[in-house]
This record gives sequence, C-alpha cells and structure tokens, in this order.
Amino acid sequence: MTYSSLLVTLHEAQLSICLNRPQLRNAFNDVMVSELKEVFLQASNDTQVRVVVLSAAGPSFCAGADLNWMQRMAGYSHAENQADAMELARMLYALYRCDKPVIARIQGDCYAGGIGLIAAADIAIASRDARFCLSEVRLGLIPATISPYLLHAIGERAARRYFLSAERFDASEALRIGLIHAIVEPERLDQEIHQIVLALRANSGDAMREAKRLVREVAPRSIDEALLAFTAERIATVRASAHGREGVDAFLHKRNPAWLLPEPKADR
Repeated sequence: MTYSSLLVTLHEAQLSICLNRPQLRNAFNDVMVSELKEVFLQASNDTQVRVVVLSAAGPSFCAGADLNWMQRMAGYSHAENQADAMELARMLYALYRCDKPVIARIQGDCYAGGIGLIAAADIAIASRDARFCLSEVRLGLIPATISPYLLHAIGERAARRYFLSAERFDASEALRIGLIHAIVEPERLDQEIHQIVLALRANSGDAMREAKRLVREVAPRSIDEALLAFTAERIATVRASAHGREGVDAFLHKRNPAWLLPEPKADR
C-alpha cells in the first residue's frame, strides 16, 4: 500500500517504515498517526515480515506533534480531544504490541511524541548527533499518551526530571537513562542497524513473538509461586511447539533450523 506520510517497503523479510515529512521534521499529524497504526497492525499479521525498522527521512527523527494539527486541536471540544488522543494512544500500543521485533533508527532531533515511538520500540539505536526533549510542559501540556512506554524505558526517577524540566539531552544521557540501547557515529548508523537485523533474522519468528509477550507479562509481576508456575507453563508450551522442537533438533544435529532465512544480498 502507499501512504501519504510514510515510505513503507518490504525487502528480504525486513519491513522498513520511514517517517516521510522531512520538511516538517517528521512531526505527527492525524494522518501519520493513522497510517502508523495501520502499518504496525499489518506487520503483526504479515508472515513475510521477520523484523521491522522504523526510521525517518531528513536530518530529524521526529519533532513531536505538527503545529497545524495542534492548532486545530486547540479548537476541539473535550470529547473531540479525547478521541484524537485515543488514536495516538492506539498507534503507540500497536507499535508496542507488534508481534515482530521493532528497531528504531534515530538521528537528529527527537521531541515529545517522537520519544514515545522510541520507548515503545524493542531496540533503539541512536546516532551520536541525536538530541531529545520532552517539551510538552513548555506548551502547557503533558506527555500523557507516551508516558506508559517512557516509564517502562527510563523509570520514574528520570521521568520526574525530564517530564518537568523539558530540558534537552543528548544521546549519552539517553543511553544512561535507558531510552536507547546504543550510540554510534552517524556514518555507522546503517551498518549497526543492519547487524542487528541480521541477528534477528536468524531467530525463530514464533519464539521472538513469545519472548516479547513474556517481557510484557512478567515485567509487572512479583516473583512468587504463581509467577514460577506461569513461567514454567510458558516454557513447557514453547518446548512442545513446532519451532521449539525444530530448534532443539537442529541444534542437536548441527544443522540450520527450517526458519533460517537466506543471507540478504550484499547491496542491502
């Protein structure tokens, strides 16, 4: 499908989603929110997709909300504002719950809702020139819909500082607080993403889906007898699954598992 605010391509099991409003620093509007939600929901159900890479055209990753969109929202009723905000919340949830691993490729400025995209992704790799800001309070707003993902990513203590201060921070600070996983030089960003894609392509798609579910379901729970039983049941189920049996058999017989994809072409 074609999108007005995104460039979406599928090549050798990699779904590439590129925010494509560079003239507006890839700021969200209602169209982009709707298109992102749709493409992440489709990715979950597409058996051709093994990994998703979320990137952005131009020098900035995402500047948050589009000013024209925000101006329109200022004239909305409370009910209209709530409906609009729910669409953003549902888009972020579609990203967070996507059955495929999602890598965020970050460069330049990343503000407000753009940081929500990073926090909801599974893996976040930033160029050294990346700059971040939770700027909502400067506009009399709060980072509400992105807050669940940010609190999971950076914790309450860091959230208290940056939700309140609206300070800009660099990639080193983003790494320190847990927002991103790695920093690379700008010229090495694509190479680093490619290496992670290769690692993910080698894994069982079924197992990666179950691993993502495991993190979501275990993280908020206390370690007790109920959790021990839950995790034991989960591994027992996966061991008996088609991919579980195939993976163990392939390892024992020193052969490649059936799900292993061919190496991508060198020009990728």
